[in-house]
Amino acid sequence: MKITVLTAVEAPDPSDDDLDVVVGQVSRALKKLGHSVSVLAIYSDVGKMLEGLSRRKPDLVFNMAETFGDSVMGDMLVAAILESQGYRYTGGGPGELYLSQDKGLSKKLLEFEGILYPRFAVFSRAADFETGGNLRMPLFVKPLRADSSIGIGAKSLVHDTGSLMKQVDKIHRELEDAALAEEYIEGREFFVGIVGNIKPQALPPVEVDFTGFPKDQPKILDSRAKWNEASKEYKGTRSVIADIPDELRAKLQKVSIDAYRALRVRDYGRVDLRLTETGEIYVLEVNASCYLEEESELAMAANAAGIEYPALIEKIVVAAERRYGR
Repeated sequence: MKITVLTAVEAPDPSDDDLDVVVGQVSRALKKLGHSVSVLAIYSDVGKMLEGLSRRKPDLVFNMAETFGDSVMGDMLVAAILESQGYRYTGGGPGELYLSQDKGLSKKLLEFEGILYPRFAVFSRAADFETGGNLRMPLFVKPLRADSSIGIGAKSLVHDTGSLMKQVDKIHRELEDAALAEEYIEGREFFVGIVGNIKPQALPPVEVDFTGFPKDQPKILDSRAKWNEASKEYKGTRSVIADIPDELRAKLQKVSIDAYRALRVRDYGRVDLRLTETGEIYVLEVNASCYLEEESELAMAANAAGIEYPALIEKIVVAAERRYGR
């Protein structure tokens, strides 16, 4: 097929150096599979995006655009443009991406399906307050819609009302987003990658190893732990294939597939979970169209299941094509 890899950049007129490394990885995998591949980088110009797609005339758009200009809902906007113009594309549609982005709404859907999640409260910028149950300290405070641990740091875990309101105000001012406060779940953290639609395949769980994490800090993957390679938090964590009993593995995978379906995730995604000492499994987040870099948790889990990186990318393409009846 003719496949256009669609990606977003942080400024107009990007060079190849501005592209995320994953763009080249996915493109090479698709070429290795025999597809004709082009790359289209977009910023915030709808006209240029549509012109680029019109020139390429793709059979399928491999949509990796997570932003659109400065909008926190950028991936949803890109999907809406593709949808409105009749392009076939991988990953979630605007509705599915909205469900995953609005963490308060996603928790309500999990509750409807009987899936365990941390109790929460939402503090909007309009001074509205919405709660999902009586909360107990400590609370973990983060932006309602931002991803990639944006706005999450050492002070995100609060133990009193004063600290809570300081974090809420900080998110309102600096990120211009509503704030989500949820009960902190102590326990082991897992990621479960999923591929497919009608019969989605749950991959082997990946566990976050906090062995080298600073002992005086809560075990949270904040922005330093994820992105600051010089920090103790980054150096003190690593993702490993979970060494767990088959029964627990099956439970984690079942909860993840239930959450994946509850939020209508399409083609591929990742579910973040916490396991308490008493064996309760909490769904922290459901990530639609998650990161696909070759060393990401999804690719790591696929490899553990005997699925090499090009085969993983092909599974995503096939899942999308089947949705469109091809």
